[in-house]
Formats: sequence, structure tokens, C-alpha cells
Amino acid sequence: MIVHSGQLIVWGVGFQFSAVRCTLIRMGIAQLNEQALASACRELAEIEPEFGWILERFGTPPLWAREATFATLVHIILEQQVSLASALAAFNKLKERINEVTPEYLLRMTDEELRSCYFSRQKAGYVRELAKSIDEGTLDLETVHELSDADAKNELKKVKGIGDWTADIFLLMAMRRPDVMPKGDLALHVAYRKLKNLELAPNSEEFQVIAERWKPHRASAARLLWHFYLSERKATQ
Repeated sequence: MIVHSGQLIVWGVGFQFSAVRCTLIRMGIAQLNEQALASACRELAEIEPEFGWILERFGTPPLWAREATFATLVHIILEQQVSLASALAAFNKLKERINEVTPEYLLRMTDEELRSCYFSRQKAGYVRELAKSIDEGTLDLETVHELSDADAKNELKKVKGIGDWTADIFLLMAMRRPDVMPKGDLALHVAYRKLKNLELAPNSEEFQVIAERWKPHRASAARLLWHFYLSERKATQ
């Protein structure tokens, strides 16, 4: 699971944002915004009555947008299979040490310095591979933005340490693609089980099949389920 509170975060400086946005429009690649999210949620409520109940009780979910940068990919890698609080603590510690999270600065860090930022040996290796890929030009995040969902995901997954979930989250939250359903996100499976009052939560493959009926708004469906999951948890605390 990966959820962040707050409002829309515009990634990059204004010129960069405008240039990438114009390129995406020209290529016919859609990006989710708050207006499109609200519209998609209404359409989903017609397909899935329980989604309508979520909207009535908790309102439209946040966009939960993130910056489409190297730093965000590092943060998502840190969020793999740990609590959000633990990942955020490590990411903040990293920012304290190098101020700006870039491939160049990260590659200068020693293993000991990364461990002092709460990185496991495995994740230290993953972020080094990511930094090396960008530094050497084998991964170009600007080029990734111009690719289809499937091609962008495949390009990201060429980097060791980036699997389905990490790539999907980057596409959904940073690139704001409208029809991405994160594979293997346990919070989504649990939320769906609770929403449908099922005895067991679907597994990863079963949930991907279920999500087929939410096309072309699967990213909005994911946000609705996260919204439900977090709101219910907050209400019981």
C-alpha cells in the first residue's frame, strides 16, 4: 500500500511541467487531474454501487499526486513491504544528509552512510542501480513519460529493484495515468474484501481480473478503495 495525504503536488518547475504536459496532449496520453478524478468516480459508482456508497460517506478521494522524479522512485522503493512511516523516516533522513535527492548525490554515498539513513542492504542496492541507470542514460524518465502505460512500465522494470508494484505506483501517482491498477497492493485487496463483505480477500491475480470491469478508470478505482481503507481505519482509532 502507498497513500499520502495532502493536496496536488505539481512535479517539476513550471516550464518543465508545461513542456511535458504539452507533449502528452500532443501524443494523446491522458493524465488524471482532480476534475477527471471526480468524473471517473461518478462513472465508477454506476458500475459498482459500493463505490457510490464510498463517495456518499467519505467524498471524492484525494488525487495523491507525487512528483515524477528520481527522488519519488527512491521513496517508492523504500515503501516496498514496509510501513509508510518507516519509509518516510528513511527518506527524510536521506534528504537531511544530501539535501537534494539526485542520482549524482546518491552515488557518492557510502554503504555506511545509506545504512545510517535506515536503508537495508537490499534497498541500498536497488537505489544505487536506479541512480546508475539514470546517470548512465539507460533510463530516461522524460522519455518514459512519452510511452504507453505498458511500455513505460516495462522500461521502469528493467532496473533491478523495480517490479510491478513500484512501477504501477509511479505510473498511477507520479505520471497520473488514469487506467493503472497497482499489482500486489494488499491494502486494495483488504479494502475490496471489506467493501464486498467477503470472507477472504482476493489474491493479486484475482484482483487484477476483478479490476478489468473498472476500465478505463482503474487508477480512480484504486484511489476510491484506498480512501475507503484509510477512512474506515481512521474511524475505528
